[in-house]
Amino acid sequence: QVQLAESGGGLVQDGDSRRLSCVASGLPTVMGWFRQAPGKERTFVATIRMIGARTRYAPSVEGRFTISKDNAKKTVYLQMNNLKPEDTATYFCVAGDFMREAPSEYANWGQGTQVTVSS
Repeated sequence: QVQLAESGGGLVQDGDSRRLSCVASGLPTVMGWFRQAPGKERTFVATIRMIGARTRYAPSVEGRFTISKDNAKKTVYLQMNNLKPEDTATYFCVAGDFMREAPSEYANWGQGTQVTVSS
């Protein structure tokens, strides 16, 4: 079991940038981010292999969001640029063995950090 701790959420304006961080207790094979807006299901945002750095993004964020990592710090980042009100959600860090897009594929979840984008 990997413990995950997110940080970096907050209130931003339409078009602003924000960087989320997630520190892991170990070094998983894959880490990533999901988000959940009020009244909606959790959806995939991005994922990265911790060895090799292969990445995958949801179409809704590709080109605006960048996932990156620092293996020495056991940390993954989500740089979010040109934020929009529809990006408002609780963002969850995940860790697992494969680069999947279904929430059920990840056994390890952080508590989440809220990002609110005002128009």
